[in-house]
Amino acid sequence: MSLSGEQKRARILAVLTDGQFHSGEVLGAQLGVSRVAIAKHIKALSELGLDIFSVSGKGYKLGRSVELLNADKIAALRHSNGGLDVLNVVGSTNDVIKSQLSNLHSGHVCLAEAQTAGRGRQGKVWVSPFGSSVYLSMYWAFSGGYHSINGLSLVVGLAVAATLNKLGLNDSQIKWPNDIYYYDQKLAGVLIELEGQVGAQCHAIIGIGLNMDLAEVDANIDQPWTDLKSINGSVPERNQLCAMLIDELHAYLQRFEQQGFEQFIPQWQQHDWLVERELNLHCGNNIISGVGKGVDVQGALLMQTAKGIERFFGGEISVRAK
Repeated sequence: MSLSGEQKRARILAVLTDGQFHSGEVLGAQLGVSRVAIAKHIKALSELGLDIFSVSGKGYKLGRSVELLNADKIAALRHSNGGLDVLNVVGSTNDVIKSQLSNLHSGHVCLAEAQTAGRGRQGKVWVSPFGSSVYLSMYWAFSGGYHSINGLSLVVGLAVAATLNKLGLNDSQIKWPNDIYYYDQKLAGVLIELEGQVGAQCHAIIGIGLNMDLAEVDANIDQPWTDLKSINGSVPERNQLCAMLIDELHAYLQRFEQQGFEQFIPQWQQHDWLVERELNLHCGNNIISGVGKGVDVQGALLMQTAKGIERFFGGEISVRAK
């Protein structure tokens, strides 16, 4: 059975992770393709954000070390149960989960090395270069339907914050409803997409992007951002981090499904990035200004406006410049 182009590129990358030079001729012999074909695969890998040196007479070498995701390692490190798919390059991990909904059980996870069509809220692009971040989606079915998931995105943000705490990063904050910040710079984001009919089971596809090492990537991100390497000077093992994040998500989602959001409010208050800040909430063509006053038991944003304390379930929030 012949290998697909994607599989061949994965084989090439697995060889290059040793940090040494490998000639196109040797790589071609290993895969049964020509040196020209190898050059084309190297170009395709470079376009995914990988820094690959090409030196005449020596061959190809990765410009920085990359720890590839490994399903067996992650399975051995995690404590929770559930299916796990570890893929190379996908459009988006959320889309992979959505395409398999009828065959999945709660807790099923899809991880990818890179996304070519990663996205955030409001249709924004999520920059997803190869091996530079965690791109994870988890499926969870809520038997209580849509009315049982108020506060879900906030709980997922708290699960990410709990994972960061285990890495020694205790100062993370969450921007309602779904962004994780570290000293006013975005470190991670959450995108939750829902499937199902009103009155029936609700299927949640929970996507998380966590920046690990974007320093050498032309990120083209339109807001202040940071990554784990910038914060710590090094990055944790990606497989270990993924196992930790999966376990935290399992634990938080199980508690949320059983008890709802209210129990998480004290923890949310410790991470609330918007509390007492002057805010603009963009709802369609309307802009509502006020001061952040936390969240209520359903996860709605509370704002002190000219009308008093108002609650909001949607919209795009921004902090007003001082």
